[in-house]
Amino acid sequence: MSTVSEQGMRVTAVYSPNSGQVVEKTLNLPAGSTFGDAIEASGFLKQWPELVSAGARSGLWGQKVSRDHRLREGDRVELYRALKVDPKTSRRERFSKQGARTAGLFARPGAGPKPI
Repeated sequence: MSTVSEQGMRVTAVYSPNSGQVVEKTLNLPAGSTFGDAIEASGFLKQWPELVSAGARSGLWGQKVSRDHRLREGDRVELYRALKVDPKTSRRERFSKQGARTAGLFARPGAGPKPI
């Protein structure tokens, strides 16, 4: 991993506008840039204005940080879209469609006891 030079640092900004689609940008930012600077520099808020109106959540490597958090070389800035369906509801619906015999522990019968 390269070190931060006096000129700046490289960070990655990531957003997934749709399921199965990921947009990733490598940003060259000045040394001492903040999380908020990276979000602005990514251009994602201009490209997808719904992120602003929906109050998009964001994080650094999956962890929530403040906008004034100082970035380091190689950090990954992530913007998250709002969920369209509650994951628990979705799982419950899939399970009811599959039935108890084809999901989870009941998906296939065991092969019997383990050999000694």
